Amino acid sequence: MFMALATIGLASCNSGYKQAPGGMLYNIHIDKGGQKIKVGDFMAVNVVAKTDADSVLFSSYQQGQPTFQVVPKGNPGDVMSVFPYLAEGDSATVKTNMDSIFKKGMRRPPIKGKYIVYEIKVEKVIAKGTGKGADTVWNAQIKKYYDGQVELMKKAESAKFKKYIDDNKLVGVTTPDGLFYTITKPGTGDKPAVGDTVEVYYAGKFTSGKMFETNNKEIAQKNNNFNPGLEYKPVKIPVGVKKVIAGWDEGLMQLNKGAKATLVIPSKLAYGERGYGGAIPPFAPLVFDIEVLNITHPNPNAPKQAPPSLQPSVQMKPVKPSGN
Repeated sequence: MFMALATIGLASCNSGYKQAPGGMLYNIHIDKGGQKIKVGDFMAVNVVAKTDADSVLFSSYQQGQPTFQVVPKGNPGDVMSVFPYLAEGDSATVKTNMDSIFKKGMRRPPIKGKYIVYEIKVEKVIAKGTGKGADTVWNAQIKKYYDGQVELMKKAESAKFKKYIDDNKLVGVTTPDGLFYTITKPGTGDKPAVGDTVEVYYAGKFTSGKMFETNNKEIAQKNNNFNPGLEYKPVKIPVGVKKVIAGWDEGLMQLNKGAKATLVIPSKLAYGERGYGGAIPPFAPLVFDIEVLNITHPNPNAPKQAPPSLQPSVQMKPVKPSGN
C-alpha cells in the first residue's frame, strides 16, 4: 500500500513530464515548431537553475544576459541533452537527477533534494552550416548577434546603476570617475595611502541584488551562497597599485579602519565591456558591501604576497563566438 501511494505521489509531482535517456525529465511549455537544435549549433539561452525547494542556484536573468553556448553533445541525464528536443523560441522545464549526474566517486555539490530544476527559454539559434565558407558565414552571424546583445547591455547600464541607488534610498558621494559610495558605519583614524594594505570582508552583488561572491561565511550562508570548498576569511589588499579593479582601489581609499560602506561601481571601473567569464556580464555595474578590519603600512623588508584575484566563481561559462 505504501509503495503504491509513493508511486502515485511521484507521478503527480512529475505530471506532464517526459523522460529522456539517463532519467532526465522535461516538460516543453512553448513549442514553436521550428528546426530542432543540433550539436554544434550556436544558441543563446536564458536559464534559471533551482533546487527542489525553489532555491535559485543560477539565473541568467539576474546576470542581465542569456548564456551563449555552442551546443555540445549532452551526456544522458544531464541538462544539455534536452536541447535536441527544442528550437528557437521554445521554453521548457527540465529536472536532472543529481544521483545520475554525480556518479559514485564524484563529489556532489552541497544541494539538498533529488533534482536540479532548470527553467529554460531558447532565445536564439544560429545553425551550424556545411560546405565551403559556411564557418565564415556562421561566425559572422554569431558576432553580429553577440555584438547586438552587448550594445543592449551597454545602453541599459546607467539605468541599472541609478535604479539601484534610488530603490535602496542610498545617500552618498559620486566621484568624478563615476564611483558611488556611501559610508554606513564610520571608522576611525587615517584613510589608507597608496601602497598600504587594507584587510576587508566584502560581499559582491549585481544591481538585481543577487550575490555572486563573498569572503564572509555568515553572509554567504544567509544569502544561499555558501560553498564548503572555499575558505572564508578576510582578504588583504594593497590599495592604489592596480592589483584589483579600479573601483576597489578608489573606494577603499575613502575608508578608514572599522568603516563599513557600500560601493556601487560602474563597469568601466570593474570588468568593463568584456565582463568576466560566465560570472560577470559585459557592462555590468556591481555593488560591494565592504567592512575594513585593519590598515597596515608597507614593510620594505617583508616578503611579497600575491594579492587576491577577486574573481567571482563561475557557474555557467558562456562561449564567445570566434572572431569576436
